[in-house]
Amino acid sequence: MNNYKTVFFSIGILLVILGLFMIVPFFIQVIYDQKNGTFLSSASITIFIGILLTLTNLEENRKLSLQQAFILTTLAWVSIAIFGSLPFILSELKLSFIDSFFESMSGITTTGSTIIIDLDNAPKGILIWRAILQWLGGIGVIVMAITVLPLLNIGGMQLFKTEGPDATEKILPKAREVTITISIIYLSLTAACGLAYWFFDMNVFDSVAHAMTTIATGGFSTYSNSIGHFQNPSIEIVAIIFIILGSIPFFSYLKFVKGNKKIFFNDVQIKGLIYILIFSIILMFFYLLFTNKELYFLENLRISTFNIVSILSGTGYVTEDFSLWGKFPLVFFLLLMFIGGCAGSTTCGIKIFRFQIIGYFIMNQIKRIAYPHAILPIKYDNETITDSFVYSIIAFVFLYFFIFFILAALLSLDGLDFMSALSGSATAISNVGPGLGSVIGPDGNFSSLPNFSKLSLCLGMLLGRLELFAVLVLFFPSFWKN
Repeated sequence: MNNYKTVFFSIGILLVILGLFMIVPFFIQVIYDQKNGTFLSSASITIFIGILLTLTNLEENRKLSLQQAFILTTLAWVSIAIFGSLPFILSELKLSFIDSFFESMSGITTTGSTIIIDLDNAPKGILIWRAILQWLGGIGVIVMAITVLPLLNIGGMQLFKTEGPDATEKILPKAREVTITISIIYLSLTAACGLAYWFFDMNVFDSVAHAMTTIATGGFSTYSNSIGHFQNPSIEIVAIIFIILGSIPFFSYLKFVKGNKKIFFNDVQIKGLIYILIFSIILMFFYLLFTNKELYFLENLRISTFNIVSILSGTGYVTEDFSLWGKFPLVFFLLLMFIGGCAGSTTCGIKIFRFQIIGYFIMNQIKRIAYPHAILPIKYDNETITDSFVYSIIAFVFLYFFIFFILAALLSLDGLDFMSALSGSATAISNVGPGLGSVIGPDGNFSSLPNFSKLSLCLGMLLGRLELFAVLVLFFPSFWKN
């Protein structure tokens, strides 16, 4: 049995950091005269457990094996979700553990699904805590995608490996180095987004909360009507810009900082993201143009752009109930949920690079029919892609849809209607937020779902956020053997 001290030491550090962030909502409570012991109690418990784990697992030489990296990846997210639920449990909202865990898991995985019915009158401390969870989840996803997932050879993420084969022993040192740079970039984008929101008439509290969830492409809002509450086109445009900035691979930001000034124009994923956005926006624009004659040209363009960007990125902000637009938008948005954004960003879904590589693979297969003796290597971003690499991506996509249908079946067994079960499964595994239909659609929430459905969705959120294999591998007995 391997030594897991480094794993528990790392989780202890993460819990201490989480506990320190809980102090922020306490000061928000003081400012808005809503002071109670919710966050101080939660912070005390979390920091105490974190310090206990840290002190009892001290080691001079802290290294992670491949097995330990898998365990840490899953255990860290579950631990943060559990301790992140404490403020919801102890708050005046009096949420059950399952509801609190659901809200916390939705936050840390940047999903954006909520069980809180009246956000407009919810305590300010709780509202900012939801935003903090998503903000932390966003930066956690980026660091994980850059430092850990490429080394675990998960579903094509090895394409973004930046070190040699022995790099699994250097995960922690590399993570520290990358986290500092990423944090500065991430914090700068958040600050710029908050200032832009404030400039266009959001108050300071809403600006900060929405800036955090915009950059994290999380979608938690301080109002039940989401961004639609403000009825401000300028705010929607700001959201569009910064959601796209959060959807760009942070690999590219790192390369830009290191001197590659043309990276944003040369990155294959960014090009794919822009092409998909342009095509989808034009398609939705013309659909609304012919089905809703009351919309003006610019209004139609803004509404189409906002909703396409929000759904594709997995942000889940809404300005109106798009389920009333007809059947086509529901099917199209469901497709966009699956596509998702760029690897190495805060977005979710299957990821654009996987669809690009599968597209190249299919074209190659067609060419081989016409030219059976030709040597046709697949290249992606100037790198040759092997067939085994492509097969790992195809396996990931197959497993993604297999789990999607299993999750939908579990929801239907618990009494959900067809649309709710299907869209609920999609929104969980793709970490989008709102589902479709009258229950969990843009104007609804997840509070009325049975507890089994909520727990099933929590599992879907975790699987989707951690790229499936990082969680599923833990259930194989062979994984735990030396």
